[in-house]
Amino acid sequence: MVVATAGLSGSFAWGADANHGAELAKRWCATCHVVAGDQKQANADVPPFAAIARKSDFTPEKLAFFLLDPHPKIPNFPLSRNEAGDIAAYIGSLRK
Repeated sequence: MVVATAGLSGSFAWGADANHGAELAKRWCATCHVVAGDQKQANADVPPFAAIARKSDFTPEKLAFFLLDPHPKIPNFPLSRNEAGDIAAYIGSLRK
């Protein structure tokens, strides 16, 4: 597990692509989440990406691991480590 964690953490420092993460988020996540400021509609029961980014305990690494771990609230769509890292980097870019 240490190797996997180190490998994923390294992707944030060296190669996560927030622009690609934005594209993925608009395609896969916008049905439920507000993923961008210009989005007008989403599910009221889930937090907007900007709110997730502002959480005091937010880190891209923590979020990427969350995205890779299947759970009932997120539809079953397979994300690669790079895709999870890219989405997490995009959400991190929304932190203000």
